[in-house]
Amino acid sequence: QVQLVESGGGLAHPGGSLRLSCAASGTIFSSSYLAWYRQAPGKQREWVAGITSGGTTLYADSVKGRFTISRDNAKNTMYLQMNSLRPEDTADYHCKARSSGVDFWGQGTQVTVSS
Repeated sequence: QVQLVESGGGLAHPGGSLRLSCAASGTIFSSSYLAWYRQAPGKQREWVAGITSGGTTLYADSVKGRFTISRDNAKNTMYLQMNSLRPEDTADYHCKARSSGVDFWGQGTQVTVSS
């Protein structure tokens, strides 16, 4: 089975930056739609950003202009560069890979934005 592992989460101050990584165990990224989701305690899971196999990026309005999603197919890794962080960005962040109609999810990495 495919394993996705997120890393890079932690504590950031408002206005600070973090870069999340999502590494895959196999070569599934090259033809996959990739996305980041987040879920805060007691809240619904929210789609954050996505990137198509062709490199087209999409962002939720809440993060547009602050976050950047990217992918490195050779490394089977995608990234979420988060700048200008706000307390409301605090959540558990999960990556997702969709290949041939099947979704693969990572276990999540916690992001906390607090002063």
